[in-house]
Amino acid sequence: MRRTALAALCLAAAATAGLTGCLPGENKADGTSSESRRADPSGTASTSKGQKEKKEKSEKKGKDGKEEPFAGLSGEEIADRAMRATTGASSLRMKGDIPDEEGGGTIRLDLALNKKGDCAGTMRVDGEGEAELIKTGDTLYMKYDEEFLRAQGEGEPKEDTDAAVALLAGKWTKMSAKGADAEDITGFCDLDTVLGGAEDGRSDATRGETTSVDGRPAIVLHERDGKDTYTAYVATEGEPYLLRIDSRSDKDPGSLTFSDYDEPVPARKPGGEVVDLDALGA
Repeated sequence: MRRTALAALCLAAAATAGLTGCLPGENKADGTSSESRRADPSGTASTSKGQKEKKEKSEKKGKDGKEEPFAGLSGEEIADRAMRATTGASSLRMKGDIPDEEGGGTIRLDLALNKKGDCAGTMRVDGEGEAELIKTGDTLYMKYDEEFLRAQGEGEPKEDTDAAVALLAGKWTKMSAKGADAEDITGFCDLDTVLGGAEDGRSDATRGETTSVDGRPAIVLHERDGKDTYTAYVATEGEPYLLRIDSRSDKDPGSLTFSDYDEPVPARKPGGEVVDLDALGA
């Protein structure tokens, strides 16, 4: 069952972190395939007669006399352009709060990542501490605080947890990015994986007002999947990148912001002492 565009993007980003926020929704198909939209980059092939007539009046002005952003385009067409621009970026920064269905609470993440598989940022779980991570090349570096290590050691003998805290808390560690222990994180560091499938979702988004996200002018789009609703903010200047997406669901609310498109990811080997976890486990 295909998901709508905004639901697919939100789900893909969350699922790669082992999360289930931003639930998928049913595809409200109208006979228009994602293939036909990809074949027509302008997004006009799927417009109805009424939408085409609207596009002919694309020089509409706003109340302030300025040209209206995306004048004459439907919410679906704007969402389609946003998905193509966002999934086409070589890198971005993703930041937000997403529910942790397994453990409860909220996961807060702030991560820059690219299509080469490099990443750098932080992940924090309510009541379970914070971990910093850097992946560059074939090496994954992580630094855990004491709260994180004690949460991971729950159920283990206290002396073992104390030893782990003494050895690792506040220190950078490293391991092979190709190892089984790094598999979950390394997948999360790949932008193609995080955004995988988002461009295949279709949208029934409707246009909303204009606003700004962190100082960047944006237009608001609204989309509904069953009982779940999504609000997206799309840049109106430069590339039509997705700047923010909010999921409103009684079960799984979540919010993600996207920035620093096509900027270098600060994924560099940390300085100072680095504990080699692979060597410890040998």
